[in-house]
Amino acid sequence: MKKVSLSGSLRENVGKKDAKKHRREGNIPCVIYGGEKQIHFSTNAIKFDKVIFTPDVYLITIDVEGKEYLTILQAVQYHPVSDKVLHADFLELVTGKELTIGIPVSLVGTSPGVIAGGQMIKKMHKLRLRGLVEHFPEKVEVDISKLVIGTSVKVRDIELENLALLDPPNSVIVRVKTSRNIAENEEDDEDEEGEEGEEGEAAPAAEE
Repeated sequence: MKKVSLSGSLRENVGKKDAKKHRREGNIPCVIYGGEKQIHFSTNAIKFDKVIFTPDVYLITIDVEGKEYLTILQAVQYHPVSDKVLHADFLELVTGKELTIGIPVSLVGTSPGVIAGGQMIKKMHKLRLRGLVEHFPEKVEVDISKLVIGTSVKVRDIELENLALLDPPNSVIVRVKTSRNIAENEEDDEDEEGEEGEEGEAAPAAEE
């Protein structure tokens, strides 16, 4: 997994009034949990952007006044109107303890179905995996080189060493469906064949 570093300052007080003060100063109130104790701190909002405005999942080393914590970003709270970040939760990673992370899906290869005019539909952009942090990949690669029109790759088709997939096995990750243009062309061909068949049949002779 990719790594990034952040630095923060301990919050002397915890509460709405203190949180608003930090936001006015251009910082984001945060908490680290999952370890021996919760660590309440604030970090620079601009530097924090590189962690959230990306599809990637990072291992984040947070330096809080000289002490480092290895974490992952667990949750972000946004303002309902402005979409500004109000608060962030980080999960501290403990050696030997399993965790659950949503890892981005990366499509690999070229689909014969798309070459034939089909439409690629990506249904899942992340897969939930559980295991030890050292076993997590940056991305889950999904091979689409055998996908023809009308076929799909499901969660049960993915095999990962030392990691458990938590999404339902029958969930579709990606599929190739018939495009609208192909369907319309097939309907036109059927109509033409039907008309030819009608014209080819001799009308019954009129009885005199």
